[in-house]
Amino acid sequence: MSKLVLVGAGHAHMTIMDNIPAIRAKGHDVVVIGPGERHYYSGMGPGMLGGDYKPQDISFPVKRACEQAGATFLVDKCVSVRPDENIVVLESGTEIPYDVASFNTGSSIVDDVVRPGSEDIYTVKPIENLLKGRERVLSLARRDHVRIAVIGGGPAGVEVAGNAWACGQEAGGNVSVTLFHGRNFMSKAPEGVRRRCRETLLRQGVELVGNAYVTAVETRRITLETGERHSADVIFIAMGVRPRPLFAPSGIPAGPDGGLLVNKYLQSPAYPNIFGGGDCIWFEPRPLDKVGVYAVRENPVLHHNVLAQLEGTPLQEFDPGGDYLLIYNTGGRTGVLHKYGIIFGGKPAFWIKDHIDSAFMKAFKPEYERTGRYA
Repeated sequence: MSKLVLVGAGHAHMTIMDNIPAIRAKGHDVVVIGPGERHYYSGMGPGMLGGDYKPQDISFPVKRACEQAGATFLVDKCVSVRPDENIVVLESGTEIPYDVASFNTGSSIVDDVVRPGSEDIYTVKPIENLLKGRERVLSLARRDHVRIAVIGGGPAGVEVAGNAWACGQEAGGNVSVTLFHGRNFMSKAPEGVRRRCRETLLRQGVELVGNAYVTAVETRRITLETGERHSADVIFIAMGVRPRPLFAPSGIPAGPDGGLLVNKYLQSPAYPNIFGGGDCIWFEPRPLDKVGVYAVRENPVLHHNVLAQLEGTPLQEFDPGGDYLLIYNTGGRTGVLHKYGIIFGGKPAFWIKDHIDSAFMKAFKPEYERTGRYA
């Protein structure tokens, strides 16, 4: 019996995990490795911080679902790969052999500015950190005014700042929020998107601090490159993402950002039995933004290609597609939408995002989570 190993239980592996029974019926064993029993959908993470969603609303019970489908699920973390031996090495020391492996290990937040040992500092990935930050804000706000700082001027910083404000409103308004956005604010977004996001945050009372980068973050203190210092009780880090340093140290070709180098088949050019999707890859034909839409689009191709590799049938090319819809959750059930040059904000933008995200969750959640009934 050949073995398929899925390293990561994220968005790009959803279709494969949904088809585990059919894969096993063809005579293939399936092992899934994930850091937790549930996988959180990052697109709804800021809404969880702001109180729009509960943890179970934005997460998949991946361990339970995979095990009920007949796969082996290991709560662990891949720390290296021995590609010439077809072995994945886990943090626990366990070594897992594979015939075909697919990686969907996501990305981690750039947090180089955080001093070791600091407290009350939360990177926005893993998404569970936003829940921890929310609980900390609500706990502190029961006793005193809470100063929240968000570090990062991109979409994640904007979404976390707006939803930190919403969390503060839930706490009785006993919260102030400051967004430190360096020298740029939403620099990759169109001007209309930048303007609407800025206006929304200012209307909410979020203070915007720019024109200087943050160089150090420690417990209750933020230092700018100018030497200027600011105080905060709770600090969120949203400074951008990068793949974990897994592939190049394992001798597997990687892209400029350290992500797994893959060809048009989402396949390693050097190791044809290794595939990948989502934030952890570098797509050789052209760089892709680190957005969830590509992981979702990669789903059917990864499913087809890992099975094709196992069975010796032709692979399918991945077409990233054209423009995609972007909606930012700016807190307080408001948002900013952008596609094909159409830009608008407010509650209608949030309603559209909520509808799309909720439909995505419903499509991939097992029957027992959707209805409370067991088959």
